[in-house]
Amino acid sequence: MIITRNIKELHKVLFGKKKLKNTVGFVPTMGALHAGHLSLIKFASSENDITVVSIFVNPTQFNSKKDLKKYPRDEEKDLEKLKNINCDIVFIPEVEEMYPKDDNRIFDFQGLDNVMEGKYRNGHFNGVAQIVSTLFEIVNPDKAYFGKKDFQQVAIIKYLNENYLKDLNIEVVACDIIREEDGLAMSSRNMLLNKEQRSEASLISKTMFFYCNSYKKYSVAGLKSKIISEINSNTHLEVEYFDIVDNKTLQSVPDIIPEKTTACIAVYAGIIRLIDNFSFN
Repeated sequence: MIITRNIKELHKVLFGKKKLKNTVGFVPTMGALHAGHLSLIKFASSENDITVVSIFVNPTQFNSKKDLKKYPRDEEKDLEKLKNINCDIVFIPEVEEMYPKDDNRIFDFQGLDNVMEGKYRNGHFNGVAQIVSTLFEIVNPDKAYFGKKDFQQVAIIKYLNENYLKDLNIEVVACDIIREEDGLAMSSRNMLLNKEQRSEASLISKTMFFYCNSYKKYSVAGLKSKIISEINSNTHLEVEYFDIVDNKTLQSVPDIIPEKTTACIAVYAGIIRLIDNFSFN
């Protein structure tokens, strides 16, 4: 496994690989790797000759400096995990390497970024687009892999790729959510939960799955009300939003069409914010 920390060094390594006509799979991460990340890397390895993983906590996608500061980081553990799977190249740049000057680009996502996460995290997806577009241009992979837990982010990255980065010819691959044994969607933020919060956090997926699997019994409004009130009845949890949206436009829907709609939720466990989603299909 090759570890690089600057763009020139990465390009030098990749040039030799691409010269041999090796296909490149790319998994961008912010570190604090868990089984969800590792599943993306394994899938990328199964489909490509070379797998590149980046570890970079991107400051432009954080709305709060406190949130950026407390984001979990453990490079030593991350590298140990990567050594045990088929990861060929790890790119771990510093902020100055990725942002030698301020990135003032503004992306137009035709409203995809104004709902759900975007409504509560102003500018978040523009920051995501800044770093993803930069990484795509640096690595220039054949395929890039993202987890479906970040449902809205995947939709926005696909839009970014199709409308701003078309010339790179990168295929964006969305991979299934990996869950803990109790159903909680795996996330780097889970390690920030205290014991009680972690125990109660599984209620998020359990409640959403229970009612969404029985969606025919309820109106959309009734389904939303049931899920929100049940999760909020737990003293450790507070729903920020729960919505049922069209898979393409991300707008709220009046009726559920299984192959076209997804339920999305954000919940606070103390000060830790957790997201999840349920595909009706």
